[in-house]
Formats: sequence, structure tokens, C-alpha cells
Amino acid sequence: MGSVPLAALGRTGIKAFPLGLSATYRPGKETVAKALDEGINLFFCFGFDSHLIKVLRELPASRRQQLVIVTGAYNLLYGHPNLRRTLEKRLRQFRTDCIDVFLFLGVTKPKHFTDHVREELARFREEGKVRGVGLSTHNRPFAGKLCAEGAIDVIMMRYNAAHRGAETDIFPHLAAHDPGVLSYTATRWTYLLRRPKKWDGDERVPTAGECYRFALSSPYVDVCLTAPRSGKELMENLAAVRQGPLGAEDMDFMRRFGDAVHHTKKWFM
Repeated sequence: MGSVPLAALGRTGIKAFPLGLSATYRPGKETVAKALDEGINLFFCFGFDSHLIKVLRELPASRRQQLVIVTGAYNLLYGHPNLRRTLEKRLRQFRTDCIDVFLFLGVTKPKHFTDHVREELARFREEGKVRGVGLSTHNRPFAGKLCAEGAIDVIMMRYNAAHRGAETDIFPHLAAHDPGVLSYTATRWTYLLRRPKKWDGDERVPTAGECYRFALSSPYVDVCLTAPRSGKELMENLAAVRQGPLGAEDMDFMRRFGDAVHHTKKWFM
């Protein structure tokens, strides 16, 4: 297995290992440390993942400068959060004066991404408190519009073998302004690791590693997040990613399997 080159996160000037770590399932300090040892340098932080924060902020200053911290404030059901308060809290948590990427998370409708939100995010960047700003959303047409307008530096979006709508709704709109693309749910919450009802019993099912390789086989995805539950899962995912993009036959298999999964669970968008 060869070494994996760092990926440019769009126009931000940030370079990151193609597999980023999220501590959603709280894998523990040892797994975070193992990720660092293996070359992972991009970490997605919700704010409550204390083990992740503790390990990263206690690194020597020279090592911490090589990290890429992605975090943000969540869109609330009734009104917007205080973006500045959330940013300042993250700065204190990581004991730093600059966050690499700050996102407005969980945007479901265009009306949530108001002029006030856009202006506030722009101010953070102008003040030097963040390097790049953007949002996460399942609203692909809206995301594509923002990318085409150059309104964001980074788009965080779902992309996997069962959810490939970004290929038509987002990817064609990236060229003009080159925002960074951060993908997640590569295994579709593990549904891509299970045999759907309408899948031939003689055919195999994908591994988690193949799911990450599928996402990263797209030339438009810069970094794909993984959320391992243990160091063992992390190392399996890393070993797979180090094999490089999937070949044409495996890509066809992943798309066929993704279609079967998507059609089985229609209540997932």
C-alpha cells in the first residue's frame, strides 16, 4: 500500500488527509491518538466529544499547527444559534486563536441561511478567527446554488453509493469557485453494510472500506469523514483508503448495491 497524498480542501489553502475523523461514536483517546499517528490531520468536532478535544489541545504547539479543525454551530428549530458565542467557545476549547473551518450545520431550508448568518460567517473570516466558512445541508439544489455563487468556502454534504444526488445537484457547480467538499455518511448509517431484501443472496455486500473508497473515488470529494467506534475499525478503514480509488467493476457493484439499499428504505432521502 502506498502513501496517501494530502488533498487540497478547495480554495481554502488547507491540505488534509483524505479520511477525516469524527468522534460521533466516542472511540476514545487511544483511537484519536492512533489516527494522529497514522497521518490523519482533519478532525470534525461537535463540541461534546471531550476525548477528541482533550487529545488535540494537549499536543505540542508545533504538532497542533498541522491539524485541521472543522466545527460549527447547529441550526436550531426555532431561530438561529449565537454563532459568535459558539465560535468563541470552540476557540477556548481548543486553546487556539483560529479555527480552520467553521460551518453552519444542519441547514434544511434556504431561509435558514439568512443574510445575517452569511455576514457573521464572513466577519469571522475577516477577523482571522477562521480560515474557511460554509454549511452542511441535505438540500442539494440549494448547496449547488451556493457553490455556483461562490458564497461558501466549504460544503459538507452526504454522499455515498445510495445517495448520489450530489453528482447532478452539486458537483457540476463546483468549478467556478472551487469550494472544498467534505462528505459524510459513507456507509449510510451502516445500511450499505447490510444485505437489502432485493439483493441476490449469492452476491456479496460491501465493506466499510469500500464505502469510503467509493466516496473518495469521486474527483470532487476532497475529504470523507469516518466515525469509527474503535481503533480496529479505524485501522480497517485506513487500510482500505490506502488502496486508492475503486476500479470500474467495483464502482459498478457499489452503484448497483446502493440502488438496492436506497429503494429498500424510501423514508431516507
